[in-house]
Amino acid sequence: MLKHTDTEFEIRSLDAVCVNESSLTHKWYHNFKYLIVGVLFGIVFVKSEVVSWFRIQEMFRLQSFHMYGIIGSAVVVGMISVWLIKKFNIKTIYGETIKFHPKTFNKGQIYGGLLFGFGWAITGACPGPLFAQIGAGATITAVTLFSAIAGTWVYGLLRNKIPH
Repeated sequence: MLKHTDTEFEIRSLDAVCVNESSLTHKWYHNFKYLIVGVLFGIVFVKSEVVSWFRIQEMFRLQSFHMYGIIGSAVVVGMISVWLIKKFNIKTIYGETIKFHPKTFNKGQIYGGLLFGFGWAITGACPGPLFAQIGAGATITAVTLFSAIAGTWVYGLLRNKIPH
């Protein structure tokens, strides 16, 4: 059974942290829809070679447009989607308002982006396709997954001590 007391869904940014403040609650089995979409998305990743270590290396060596085309298409779709949500005040499927809050810029985002890019280039994997790579049989990618989890955990511990 779905319950909600507040009709606002906010995407709020505190530095680079997004908070989902939806007040909806539902039974655990409602999450199966996310599993199904995730599996389908993983299949698309594998078939389009987004999870291919070779394709990722090709991109970073500037030898192919394949990955740049996929990433560029995703950026354009995202821009159009956000514009449509704002222009037509589109709500969630549960009728909640979607709000976008401006993000503050700091130089740590440059260092983080560079570190992310280097890790992506070295491992041939970014966090999105990691699970699809593992599901496709590249089980060694589990090392990258555990490293990403450990890095996220360490960042969580040190976040307040790192200069902004």
